[in-house]
Amino acid sequence: MAKEPLKVLTESMFYVLIALLKQERCGTEIVQFVDDTTAGRVPLGPGTLYTILAKFLEEGLIAETAVEGRKRTYAITDRGRALFRQELSRLKLCVADGDREEV
Repeated sequence: MAKEPLKVLTESMFYVLIALLKQERCGTEIVQFVDDTTAGRVPLGPGTLYTILAKFLEEGLIAETAVEGRKRTYAITDRGRALFRQELSRLKLCVADGDREEV
């Protein structure tokens, strides 16, 4: 059976892509960015981070740009940017629906 591509991102996945939108980052820099951006609301442990990075590499959403010992640096690809924009649009629609229905 063919593998289905990502259609909806988890919150952690979404923030990993945000971390790579403006610059390449290594894993520890991604974790720090997400922690700073969300004020700790979105915890990103090593197991979660490296699972996400492996999935994103496999899907062609990010690319490895440098390897220095154990330190690996990642950049978002055009495909990753497209998925980010798609997810951002979906989330904006969700918020608009919630705002409209809020009592």
